[in-house]
Amino acid sequence: MERRTFLKTAALGAAALGTAQELFAAEKYFPSKADQGLFEAINKAKDPAKKTPLEKKHAPAITAPEKVQAGQPFTVEVSVGEVVHDMGPAHWIEYIELNIGNEPAGRVDFQAKGYLSPKATFTVVLTKDAAPSGKITLIARERCNLHGYWESSIDLTVA
Repeated sequence: MERRTFLKTAALGAAALGTAQELFAAEKYFPSKADQGLFEAINKAKDPAKKTPLEKKHAPAITAPEKVQAGQPFTVEVSVGEVVHDMGPAHWIEYIELNIGNEPAGRVDFQAKGYLSPKATFTVVLTKDAAPSGKITLIARERCNLHGYWESSIDLTVA
């Protein structure tokens, strides 16, 4: 066999073996199949009064006062789901973020390893300029590695 032919064959074989090992590793560490349709848009609970089990575990739950004073700090807690999303090596929440209207307010990133409770607490101070109409919307978003992007929102009165 020629040296050139041998080297080409060896390189192709190594590449094929590496690709096969990578696919096998993905199956081993991520055995759950992801529904790709959940990654096409931001998911929301279709009917907040009758949430599906998937929506109950993934739509962010926002806890905040209904009425706040401008210039005074208040706490906003965001948990992933009414039934708190379990986290493990194959299925986890990547992050939770909070927006005030269109403006980012904060973000918490989570690691795939460990068994954490995906909750985040934000301390927020709103100015009167932030809510000229006296109302403002808080938007919470999160991303699950298997079930995509999810969003919830609530309106607050700013006095």
